[in-house]
Amino acid sequence: MVNITIAYEGDLRCTAIHSPSKSVLQTDAPVDNKGKGESFSPTDLVATALGTCVATIMGIYAREHGIDLSGMKLEVQKIMQENPRRIGKLHTKISLPASLEAKQRKALETAAKHCPVHKSLHPDIEIIMDFEYC
Repeated sequence: MVNITIAYEGDLRCTAIHSPSKSVLQTDAPVDNKGKGESFSPTDLVATALGTCVATIMGIYAREHGIDLSGMKLEVQKIMQENPRRIGKLHTKISLPASLEAKQRKALETAAKHCPVHKSLHPDIEIIMDFEYC
């Protein structure tokens, strides 16, 4: 179990503290939703959680199977939907080394689609994962 303590700082800003590590992060409402957009918004953190979870799960698989993922990069595009305002789509682009063999590519792509965040998101959110090898 992990506890995250959140304090509302006012002016649509929150500070969150991760209890085990004492790491701190702030959120701010986005400009298009009455905020200043000076930090990650809560929905930005959802997109960030998906991307970092995918990278972590792929990294675990790679470590267990002796695969070098040096240079892997991910980009998550979050597309909001109005009425109701919510995340409508998360489009993840995953760039991997071209040197990976076909069997490794397939296994890593399968691992990516089974990350816990992906499995936790509401099915109404369209999740697209594009893999490129360069």
